[in-house]
Amino acid sequence: MENKKILLILCGVLFFFCNWLIPVTDPTENCYALTAKEMLEAGDYFSPRIYGNFWYDKPIFFYWEILLAYGIFGVNEFALRFFPAVFATAGVFLTYFFASKMFNKKIGFTAAVILATAPEYWYVAHAIITDMTLFCTISIALMTFFFAYTENKPRLLYVAFAAAGVAILTKGPIGFLLPGLIIFLFLISQRDLKYLLRGEIFKGAILMLAIISIWYLPMYLIHGQQFLTDFLGVHNFLRATVSEHPQYDVWYYYAVVFVIGFFPWLLAVVKIKKLPALDTRQRFLIIWAATVFIVFQSFATKYPTYTLPYMMPVAILFAGFFVEREKLFGRIAAAMVVFFTIGTFAALNICERNSHKATAEIILPLVDKNTCVVSYGQGYAGSLVFYSGLTVYRLEETEKIAKLKPANMKWSTTNVMPFMDFKELPAGKVIAVVENKSVQKFLELATGNWQIVAELPEYKIFSGG
Repeated sequence: MENKKILLILCGVLFFFCNWLIPVTDPTENCYALTAKEMLEAGDYFSPRIYGNFWYDKPIFFYWEILLAYGIFGVNEFALRFFPAVFATAGVFLTYFFASKMFNKKIGFTAAVILATAPEYWYVAHAIITDMTLFCTISIALMTFFFAYTENKPRLLYVAFAAAGVAILTKGPIGFLLPGLIIFLFLISQRDLKYLLRGEIFKGAILMLAIISIWYLPMYLIHGQQFLTDFLGVHNFLRATVSEHPQYDVWYYYAVVFVIGFFPWLLAVVKIKKLPALDTRQRFLIIWAATVFIVFQSFATKYPTYTLPYMMPVAILFAGFFVEREKLFGRIAAAMVVFFTIGTFAALNICERNSHKATAEIILPLVDKNTCVVSYGQGYAGSLVFYSGLTVYRLEETEKIAKLKPANMKWSTTNVMPFMDFKELPAGKVIAVVENKSVQKFLELATGNWQIVAELPEYKIFSGG
């Protein structure tokens, strides 16, 4: 069977299978799902909003993807996971094309399969987050630069800058700064920084600025300084300098992510005894992968998906080892396809435990227009708002609310959900969704009579008033 057909079937099985069954999870996926839903309901396709407030966490492009999918498939799980799967498929074919043109089709096919069956890539292909779109746009920017440089086709630089522009519309300045740094370091290694003085570079930069001005300029004109403070200040500068989750800010974080993300391919590659002499192609791939790793390791805030952009060059480098070991390659690839197909059902259970889809189905018949719904415990039940369409208050003690309320240039800026003090609990009917670990404290702080109406693996649902 032709390589492209095999890859298409592989991507269909790995990235699209059961997507309609995977519920929206907390604490991250719900933000994208709910933001796009509120934009759709408001008829505003420009200013992201959540819980009724404008929301400057990420730029617009991924929300546009979701809104388009909502328009095609309706507001549901398949729509939300459709474009991550589409871009994951595109990333596999980009890898095949890039490695085939850089080396040969055998390495291209091997690299594409390695990428598609890497655990980190498989996870992000299903996740309702921006990273897979960023992966493709940054990859296109770097691929087209490489061919522009090595094949003396300077017009390809316009494609590189356009892709960087879309990357900036997807996740912010990192969409240009990361590929820009990689290109800069590569040109240093080539002793060819004068390449940056080409006219196409200047024109490409203007094209990129024109693309990003489609959204950034109007957002500033509409929302002013608050947009700059929240988006550039909190979600970019603060993310790089102050850890949102300090427990993960350790020197070995992405080393662990790398080992898990490329398991078991990495275990086979470590058998290499002698490294080959590097040519321009391999040097570019190594600089690409190493720069991504070092940049994000230096960031204070760390997430396992941040380093996704290094997966294409690493997969291509790994392919050079496996292309001469066809039986080993075939056995690992087959094992990973079986593992992920079976693992999808295990993932369903994990996602269900981290989602309030079932909670929404339970409480909707219990509420009327006078019912107050609150949640208490670690985190906030954002997916409950998505599935129920209800206003859900974050129940907290007085002193904690003061610390959690949004403040400029602090991570609390992200706490835009509605709060309620225990003292403000209404006398009428109340439905409370309480994390199991917090049940005892909830019953101590919440006055009145409370009855358990349902028990879920991670939560109990109380009725009071």
